[in-house]
Amino acid sequence: MILHDAEIREILTSVHSIALVGASDNPARPSYGVMAYLLSQGYEVIPVSPKLAGKTVLGQQAVASLKDLPHKVDMVDVFRNAEAAYGVAKEAVEIGAKVLWLQIGVINEHAAILAKDAGLKVVMDRCPKIDIPRLGLSKA
Repeated sequence: MILHDAEIREILTSVHSIALVGASDNPARPSYGVMAYLLSQGYEVIPVSPKLAGKTVLGQQAVASLKDLPHKVDMVDVFRNAEAAYGVAKEAVEIGAKVLWLQIGVINEHAAILAKDAGLKVVMDRCPKIDIPRLGLSKA
């Protein structure tokens, strides 16, 4: 599943709210750095992690699952292993997300097909923290 730069640019400029599944409060974890970057770019980011539910990460209230989000989000950004991506894709469809973004190394064709068949745009094996500056979309 190869997306052209124009498609990724359209996704990143149309998305405003992001649920970050597999969030971490450990600054050494990639999910923490990506969340901090997305917040610095003006996105609303809600950390999703059962371990962090009720806690605050980078000033944002964490929830246990996508079903616990306080409101609808545009994109679900997945920092979970490839096996878990299918379940996350099912939940992303159920909550009405517009985009399923699977991070670098998270490759699950079944999850991608499920989401695409439900009308979601799917990005797989990429990182918005890399694509935003690469496409000249950085706000900082």
